[in-house]
Amino acid sequence: MRVDAFDFDLPPERIALRPARPRDAARMLVVAGSAMTDAGVRDLPQWLRPGDCLVFNDTRVIPAQLEGRRGDARIGATLHKRTDLRRWQAFVRNAKRLRIGETVDFGAGVSALAEDRLADGSFILFFPGDEPVELLLERAGTMPLPPYIAGKRATDDADRSDYQTMFAQKDGAVAAPTAALHFTPDLLAALGAAGIESETLTLHVGAGTFLPVKADDTEDHVMHAEWGVIDAATADRLNAVRARGNRVIAVGTTSLRLLESAAGEDGVIRPFEGDTAIFITPGYRFRAIDGLMTNFHLPRSTLFMLVSALMGLETMQAAYAHAIAGGYRFYSYGDSSLLLPQR
Repeated sequence: MRVDAFDFDLPPERIALRPARPRDAARMLVVAGSAMTDAGVRDLPQWLRPGDCLVFNDTRVIPAQLEGRRGDARIGATLHKRTDLRRWQAFVRNAKRLRIGETVDFGAGVSALAEDRLADGSFILFFPGDEPVELLLERAGTMPLPPYIAGKRATDDADRSDYQTMFAQKDGAVAAPTAALHFTPDLLAALGAAGIESETLTLHVGAGTFLPVKADDTEDHVMHAEWGVIDAATADRLNAVRARGNRVIAVGTTSLRLLESAAGEDGVIRPFEGDTAIFITPGYRFRAIDGLMTNFHLPRSTLFMLVSALMGLETMQAAYAHAIAGGYRFYSYGDSSLLLPQR
């Protein structure tokens, strides 16, 4: 499909620069089939059925944004994907001033060697020493806020907690699974009281999630791979949810993409560990999920393509027009939507 089919006009003032406080005070647009209802995140229990299961991503965002120098050149690096214990793939700003074999000093006793440059222009950075790279990043790095936020204000200490979900346990993401930013212990307790189950999986979200689609046709776009894991016990429990007639609801496009990567043509979710570069566009047949809770996404983005595949392009264009007109807040720190397709 043509990428411009997924374009829409978004007023800049609709972009949220801070999250709702408390987190579960955010608004939520429910799209069930083609019907739309204005609600709030705290209303989520009434939109689900006892026995339904929400699936969360327990990845933890690391301070993967680095600013340093190579000689007199300022070099910025956004770590994208771990390749081994001391090496990360990174998008580099001012890359023309960095050559293979040169070292970037990021301050606080942290440096990295540019070992290789890949076909997509990213670098392999090697962090020497004995300290775990995670500790080095805690000293020298900042939270990698999306460019549509970072371009409007500086990252600050509040973002270290704001840009982390309550489920965050496993270090490795360079972008938050933002749909779950809305959850609080109180909301989770209300869901449990209503008989709603929950499961977790891990997908380490990469910086590629922010990259624009530069191709004119979706067939020409190449997704960046991200690493994820679903263990056998979790897969069995999720399959049991659907076998008894209840629904699996992915919380966030990251959870959805990993579930769909792990499911076979028969709709059975299997244990999974490894990279996924799944790219979901209209025409895709969903196998593992029955609904999605997600924030509002960028025009022409792979994530708007994904929700259009789930609900239909016309439905999502109408839903986004409704959200814009109704003052919903967009993107990572914005409001939420609950998408329940007709099956």
